[in-house]
Amino acid sequence: MRYTLFALLLLAVACQNSAVFKDNVELKEAKWPIKTVPSFSFDISDTTRTYSLFYNLRNTKSYPYYNLYVTRTLIGPDGKTIERKLDELILANATTGKPTGNGLGDIYDHKFLAVKDFRFPKAGKYTVRIEQYMRQDPLPEVVSVGLSVE
Repeated sequence: MRYTLFALLLLAVACQNSAVFKDNVELKEAKWPIKTVPSFSFDISDTTRTYSLFYNLRNTKSYPYYNLYVTRTLIGPDGKTIERKLDELILANATTGKPTGNGLGDIYDHKFLAVKDFRFPKAGKYTVRIEQYMRQDPLPEVVSVGLSVE
């Protein structure tokens, strides 16, 4: 019994952190100006495996919309844009307003899949830039934005 419990604990710890990269940018006064474009750079050495990229977002309960549009730009080691895409992140139920993330008090954490099973074409340093694409500037009640590569 003791060995089974130990094996399960070891498996849980091993599977818990598959992130190759994870970083978040805190936004001053929980406001995201259009000119503020968080940028995340990470190294990829193994081009034989696939990776998934996730947005990490933290907002307050007072965020005025149910969604958030962001533009994601992936830049390769040569400085050229590989992909530029507009994504909609759903932060709350559009009808009820109930937040979709994990909350503690009035702060909610969200993790959204941005890219699934992506194979980087070559080894090197990649950069992802995330721009808010809403009509309000600055966008209020967004505490932080981040990226994880798993």
